Amino acid sequence: MLLTFLTVLGTLFPTTPAEDWKTPYEKSNRNTTATYQECISYYQRLDDAYPEVKMTPVGMTDVGKPLHTVVISTDQDFDPQRVHRKGKTVLLVQNGIHPGEPEGIDASMMLARDLLQDKKLRKQLDNVVVVIIPIYNVGGALNRNSHTRTNQNGPESYGFRGNARNLDLNRDFIKEDSRNARTFATIFRTWDPEVFVDNHTSNGADYQYTMTLIPTQHNKLGGALGQLLKQQMVPTLYQNMEKRQWPLVPYVNSRGETPESGIFGFMESPRYATGYTALFQTLGFVPETHMLKPFDKRVQSTYDLMLEFLDFVARNGKAIQAARAQDRARVLTQQQFPLNWAPDTTQAETIQFRGYEARYKPSAVSGQERLYYDRKAPFTRSVKFFDTFRPTVTVTKPVAYLIPQAWGEVVERLQQNQVELKRLTRDTVLTPEVYYITDYKTGQRPYEGHYLHTDVQVRKTQMPIRYYAGDYVVYLNQVSNRFLVETLEPQGVDSYFAWNFFDSILGQKEYFSAYVFEDLAAQYLKQDPKLKAALEEAKAKDPALAKSGAAQLNFIYRNTPHYENTHLRYPVTRWQGGALPVQ
Repeated sequence: MLLTFLTVLGTLFPTTPAEDWKTPYEKSNRNTTATYQECISYYQRLDDAYPEVKMTPVGMTDVGKPLHTVVISTDQDFDPQRVHRKGKTVLLVQNGIHPGEPEGIDASMMLARDLLQDKKLRKQLDNVVVVIIPIYNVGGALNRNSHTRTNQNGPESYGFRGNARNLDLNRDFIKEDSRNARTFATIFRTWDPEVFVDNHTSNGADYQYTMTLIPTQHNKLGGALGQLLKQQMVPTLYQNMEKRQWPLVPYVNSRGETPESGIFGFMESPRYATGYTALFQTLGFVPETHMLKPFDKRVQSTYDLMLEFLDFVARNGKAIQAARAQDRARVLTQQQFPLNWAPDTTQAETIQFRGYEARYKPSAVSGQERLYYDRKAPFTRSVKFFDTFRPTVTVTKPVAYLIPQAWGEVVERLQQNQVELKRLTRDTVLTPEVYYITDYKTGQRPYEGHYLHTDVQVRKTQMPIRYYAGDYVVYLNQVSNRFLVETLEPQGVDSYFAWNFFDSILGQKEYFSAYVFEDLAAQYLKQDPKLKAALEEAKAKDPALAKSGAAQLNFIYRNTPHYENTHLRYPVTRWQGGALPVQ
């Protein structure tokens, strides 16, 4: 009878052995990372077993499989707007953007389970909601191998850095060539996290640390959040990880060949995950475990660091929210916006760096001197850390940007990022501020599918332009102000102009036949003394122009009404006037 009762009880209230919740990494020799299917299946089991977990396919990736979010909310509220109204802080963790750097994939699976099963950890979720992207680069995770991370110490097999389109997704956040990035924008703007963590593995020098850390550059983040990050959050993470026997160091971005030459802070422009998230006042972090350390230590340090992120957010959520509210209020009225930054090498902090002596010996391949790090000679040494950055280009924001509807790819990206857009209700002629591109440099080889423009120079003028019903008006009175300025100002380091979305304006469409234009050009010089004087001045300054009849004809052509005024004219214009007919 008792046996029958226990059998019935077990049927009604099944128990799952603890062993069943071990991850593939834990069940192996701890030198194995979960496959894409193992990872998704594990989270699905958590979803099935715990009402506090919800896994959702949000959108597609380039490989044709969905991008998931796993949300852990102990009050079982999975609505982002309600979560924020309740005053909860959102921590977004992303894994597998580079699937050959998989520590976060395995650490997050263990973390999700432990947050549900460990009462002490679970308590930290009283005022925090954790959102996990299990594997961001799904296509790369499916392209599994054991060789492409050439210098890395495990795991036995792993995914590939490029996605299904061979894009590095950590260069795609602002240009959004991939479906992955467009889906991420939906996740990020919908959940609007206060803190974002993107787990990675580093390359580079050898040193004693297992974990290095890139926080959002504090000068670039600025405001109250920048101060909180630099003065409170980063020091706390360093102190607590030291207690856990995982001392931290800034990501080792060496000034010279070895770290002793100094370390530069990392300036993440909006092409990178944390550069993008900073545009919306989110505290971003890139943990970078060291490739030469054993995989199990890299996974454990990632797990422990995520616990520290969670602990800080749980204890300081209100302070983070207050700083963020202050910065978001400021960005609504902010007039000057930086577009690019450079390190200030006149200012440096001193950090104690735990490294290995760099030595040289003859190469067995070439016979020439080669660098190696002597692990039998560890040291702790004072090293300069250059973590102060200054703006190199700034711009005053307009009242609004005007975007002709012809530029649909740009409009789609603004919509994807939940920018508020208005549309003109009728055809009209307006006189906005207009940029002409006067100079730029273009990469000679493709970079992530583009020939990136740099060192962009512009000339600003005002001129009447005809706009049509349906053209877009983007007012700069919204949380997206910083995103708008950095993407729509052509001098922005990761502007849409820099990423080639407006390249058709760089090509001239109409020309002249020299043998016909010769007589017309002579008439212009005869009738317009100012043009003649300008030509003579230009010839005096430029010997090549003085020697070239064709160049002189072109100079005259460009200074007559025959030359198209749309050539090199940037199509996004700046409106500084009054009300516009919009809906």
